[in-house]
Amino acid sequence: MQDFNTRPRSSVGLDAQGLTKLKNVYWNLSVPALYEQALARGEGVVAQDGPLIVNTGQYTGRSPKDKFVVKEPSSDEHIWWGDVNVPIDEDRFDELHRRLAAFLQGREVFVRDCWAGADPDYRMPVRVINEYAWHNLFVSNMFIDATDEELENFEPEFVVIDCPSFTADPAYDKTRTSTFILVNFDKKMVLVGGTEYAGEIKKSVFTAMNYYLPFNNVMPMHCSANIGPKGDTAVFFGLSGTGKTTLSADPNRTLIGDDEHGWSDTGVFNFEGGCYAKTIRLSAEAEPEIYDTTHMFSTILENVGFNPATRVVDLDDGSRTENTRAAYPISSIPNATLDGQGGHPQNIIFLTADAFGVLPPISKLTTEQAMYHFISGYTAKVAGTERGVTEPQATFSACFGAPFMAQRPSVYAKLLGKKIDEHNVNCWLVNTGWTGGPYGVGSRMKIAYTRAMVNAALDGELNDAEYAADPIFGVQIPVHVPNVPDEVLQPRNTWDDKNAYDKQAAKLASMFQENFKAYAPNVSEEIRAAGPNA
Repeated sequence: MQDFNTRPRSSVGLDAQGLTKLKNVYWNLSVPALYEQALARGEGVVAQDGPLIVNTGQYTGRSPKDKFVVKEPSSDEHIWWGDVNVPIDEDRFDELHRRLAAFLQGREVFVRDCWAGADPDYRMPVRVINEYAWHNLFVSNMFIDATDEELENFEPEFVVIDCPSFTADPAYDKTRTSTFILVNFDKKMVLVGGTEYAGEIKKSVFTAMNYYLPFNNVMPMHCSANIGPKGDTAVFFGLSGTGKTTLSADPNRTLIGDDEHGWSDTGVFNFEGGCYAKTIRLSAEAEPEIYDTTHMFSTILENVGFNPATRVVDLDDGSRTENTRAAYPISSIPNATLDGQGGHPQNIIFLTADAFGVLPPISKLTTEQAMYHFISGYTAKVAGTERGVTEPQATFSACFGAPFMAQRPSVYAKLLGKKIDEHNVNCWLVNTGWTGGPYGVGSRMKIAYTRAMVNAALDGELNDAEYAADPIFGVQIPVHVPNVPDEVLQPRNTWDDKNAYDKQAAKLASMFQENFKAYAPNVSEEIRAAGPNA
């Protein structure tokens, strides 16, 4: 077997992952070398200015219903079993692993040894083994590359084997479809097959960090984070499409990361070394930092339209999916911190895209309300983020990231509440969704208004503001925010039909209450009482 070793490789070989008799192994290739390999294999094309455009095939989003967690003794009691973490037997994992290894015999693979976690005290050494060169480039962009010196003694603690062209037999393997994402916390391994969507790799590692870190009193968070000019850290919780990446990429603040972080006893740290931003209808005026990355070498553009003759990209083209994406190293953002770390947050912002159009665009939360909304995780699924979602749908996702939470929501909620109290953090609920009516009637909140509200909160301009309580949701709404029309702040005022608003608000309040019943037994009376009144 020829070993393409253009960069140092770990002394731990692939036989440790059960992979033998491979044709070629490409170890830790540079970005230009991965471009060459991807182009030679017909995996993508180079667009004007240098980004690599790829097509993710049949699936243009995650396949959450095809994810399974191996049920085994070491993790069984800690896993939040149910619709999110569906069990699969150890023998099914072992059998799929055996067949996958046999499938790869005589084939070429790309290996990347990298880090998940910017904090040296909590980072996890990860090995990702890819069938596709562009998937390995994705890994290089999204995680933290090990240095040449680190590679010499690198021992992977967690392994992802990603093989899109290998599929499962649902009847034999006990999977739902031919697509599978199998997580084994005992063997510290994830198997991914039957999907070309690279986001599965990213979220598999995030799931692992979410499982292991709470045992070290570290709060894993599905959030973006940045640092203000005065050194103040802010974190933004939210599901895909709610604005985490957009709002954290602020030219006046230093970006820590756009999606996955930990909060330790010393502060916030990024899990990743890159960003994975939605690009559909991306605007150079509204989101200049992210827009610029779509015209850079090393950026991967997933399912983005382009002119085949000129290779000019068309970010308005949603013909393949609304979930078009750019994966780029965080160094492509000019004001990002390259050490991926910040202090304890002074502000926490919960982002929601309210499809009902009844939540206020910004409101201040008590600690108990913050815990209630964190556990609830209300938002709307945005079209294209998951297979089968063609328009926004109201949903509740515990901890603003239930698909990636391996342990029970109460574990993460208690950690968050403890840290909020310890560090006297201000908490805000920000609706980046609809105003003036529900989806299909109203309009999406203007990014300029949302930025103005968020900046006012982070700059302390709302600390002494006048507030009015929302009669249904109980949150405190500022009466005035600089550069935002006062009538926008009160959602009821934006509706022509006030009775219709009242009905929609009561409907959403009832949904909150119904959803929270599952979590109520594990939280205090104060948190249960912090929800809306139906």
